[in-house]
Formats: sequence, C-alpha cells, structure tokens
Amino acid sequence: MVAAIYAAASGAAWAEVVLSPDQLRNAAVRSVETGAAAQGLRFADALLHRDAGDFKAQVLRARALRDLGRTDEAIAAGRTAWRMADSGTERYASAMIMAQALSSAGHKTRAQFWLRRAAHHAPGPRARKQVEQHYTYVRQTNALQTQLSFTLAPNSNINNGSARDTSELNYVVSEILFGGPVEYVLSGSAQALSGIEYGFGLNTRYRFHQTATRAHDLTLGLSYRTFSLSDSAKADAPMVDGGDFAFGTVMLGYGFRQINLDARGEFQSSAQLGQSWYGGAEYATRMRAGISQSYRIAPHQKAMLSLEHELQDGQRTVDMETTSISGSFTQNLSSGDLAYLSVGASVATSPDANSEYDEVELRGAYVFRKPVAGAALQLGMGVELRDYDVSRHSADGRQDKRIFADITATFQQFDYYGFNPSATLQASRTDSNINLYDINRVGISIGIKSAF
Repeated sequence: MVAAIYAAASGAAWAEVVLSPDQLRNAAVRSVETGAAAQGLRFADALLHRDAGDFKAQVLRARALRDLGRTDEAIAAGRTAWRMADSGTERYASAMIMAQALSSAGHKTRAQFWLRRAAHHAPGPRARKQVEQHYTYVRQTNALQTQLSFTLAPNSNINNGSARDTSELNYVVSEILFGGPVEYVLSGSAQALSGIEYGFGLNTRYRFHQTATRAHDLTLGLSYRTFSLSDSAKADAPMVDGGDFAFGTVMLGYGFRQINLDARGEFQSSAQLGQSWYGGAEYATRMRAGISQSYRIAPHQKAMLSLEHELQDGQRTVDMETTSISGSFTQNLSSGDLAYLSVGASVATSPDANSEYDEVELRGAYVFRKPVAGAALQLGMGVELRDYDVSRHSADGRQDKRIFADITATFQQFDYYGFNPSATLQASRTDSNINLYDINRVGISIGIKSAF
C-alpha cells in the first residue's frame, strides 16, 4: 500500500481507498492528462516519498509542475529525471519533459537543445516524428534563431586562378611595344592552385517584434574561410601561402516579412551593412538592400520575384554598384520531389570601366523526396553569361560563359542529435575570350545538416 485516498460516496459519506504504487501512478497519469495537475502533483510526490528513485513519478512531477506554471521547479524536476534515466526510453521521456518545461519558461533555444537530445534517444519512428513536430513549433516561436556551418573542402582552384598558362594581357601596351597582341606567360599565383578550404559560418536572427502577419528581425552574419596549399601548388607558387586567400565577412542587418495576398503571398525586405577582409586586410564595405514577393499559385506551385541593390566601397578592390533582379518558380511534383527554376539579370557599374558588366543567369535544382542508396540527393546546375564592354586585356572587351553544377548527398542513416553528415560535389567551368579568365574548378565539401 502506498496511499489512502478519501472519496465522497453517495450520501456525503467519505470512504478510504487504498491504492498500490501502480494504481497511484496510473491515477497520477490520468490526473495530469485530464488537467488536474495539482492532484497529479500530490500523487507524484506520494510516490517519490515512498521511492525517491521512481523515474515515472519524477517525470509526472515535472509535467504537473509545468502545467501549474511553476516552470523553475519543473525544470529542476526534469533535470533530476534526466539524471535518473538509465535507458534510452527513459532518456527520451526526460528530455521531452525538460524541453517542454524550458519552452514554457521562455527558454526556447535551450528547449531546442533538449529536443535534439530527445531525438537522439527516440525509441522509434513515431516518437522521432513527435520530436520533430515539437522542434518545428519551438523553432517557429523562438525569437532567436542561429545556424552554424562548417566546411572542409578539397578544391582544385582555391585562388580563382586561370586554367591556362599563357594569356594576352594589356593590349594597349602590347600594341605600342610589339605592334599587336602578345601571349604572356602567367605566373604560378595567377594560375589555378589546388588545396583545402576550411570554413566557418554563423547566421543568427533576433525577432524583436511579431504579429499574426508581420515580423521584424535583426540579423547578424559571420563567415570565414582559409586555405592550405597542396604540395603541387606550393611548388608552382613558392612565395604564396594559403592564408593569402583567406576571406572573412561580418554583416549586420534588418529584415521585415509580411504575409499578404489573402495569405498566399509573402513580402520581404532587408537592409544590410557589412565589411569583408581578404588576406587579413580590409577588402570592401558593402551596403545592400533588397525586396522580394512570393505567391503560392497553387497548393504545389510557388513563384517569387526579387530585386536587390548593393553598393561596394572598396579598400583593396574597386568601388562598384550592382543592381540585380530575379524570378523563380518552385514545383512540388506528385512523386514528392521538388523542382526549382530561376532566371536573373544583373548590371554592375564602377568608376573602373574594366569592372563594369551585364550578366544573365539561369539556374535549376531538383530535390529527391526518397533517399537514393541511403542518401537524400539534391542536384543543381546553371549557366551564367557575363559581358564587359571594356577590358584592359582585349580591344573587344571581355565575354565570360560559366557553366556550373553540384550534387549534395545527405546521409540520413547517420544521425546524431538530429544532425546528418553531408557531402557536396561542385564543378564549374568558365570560358572567356581572354585566357586569364578561363577558370575550371572542382571541389568536394564535407558538412553537417539539420535533419529537421
């Protein structure tokens, strides 16, 4: 016997009901599930008074405290339950109640961490799905969202160097000295150098005001990548170090979102100010503003139109002003796969005529719903045409055509706290009328993606 409960019988008499531990535990569960949290708490406390190591009672106590709004005590009880857990199922249950208590207390980011713990110990697909649903809700209600990325990427061309070893250069000087264009031998550092890229990125958003249809955000973006040269690259360019090509950025911004067009569309606007560094020295300051409007044409079709303007104040590069417009279309297919197509155009102006260009780009992507050989696959490809009216290296200006493609495989069978390893193979080729800008690049990047 663990407890005596007095119940009112007909005629206002009271009867003593003696419950076993299992019966009292079941009564505590029913109390909590039916909203009688105070009664459930009393039953859980009685069970713990009998046996301080009663895991189920500790979880029930945390749940009841959370339902009563006593979130600090609920968090403490949930943490005690986590320490008591000695099986995967118990760790799942205690992590879930801990996440719920933290979320109710307004600690959304910590709740997301505990939900990832719950996902790691989920006893089956149904429990895992429940975690994912809770995570989606907490993420949507969290004012602070942060994304981290890490990159390890062997790359055939870390310096954006030429695929050629000779090129016509400085046509005006060549005509004066030699009477016509001359092929010059490119230095080792001007040619493609292979190596390994190491990268880190952080993007965070703080939503400081939100209504049912509008949201205002402050944003912060940090990124940094550096390189190590391969042995062959060191031989080709002995005076060059991988850190010479290191590139870092800091971006601060404001974002606005509004649901419109009878809840079928969304308007977005943003403004950003940032600074970049190249090789350890200041490179350029950027000011960027953009707007976009999306519209759900049908349940499985979405279109978007975007406009962006950027001002670049160069410290180690030229000043530039760029305006871009793009349109995209997304289709969810009956198979569950997703197809994406976009077309864009850009115009860049600069005090340096050699840097001014017009550009058009066509890009497509395809995402498979079902895993292929155990991996979730995403394919992308596109073509970019860029025209420079003026080039110091050719009287005909400069015309570049870049073709690019990538494939990303996310290995869902390897899951740790809701994260999966991923690998992306990227390849691009730029053909130009000037050999210096003929550029080939192949790279493989290893990273981590969130499973939900």
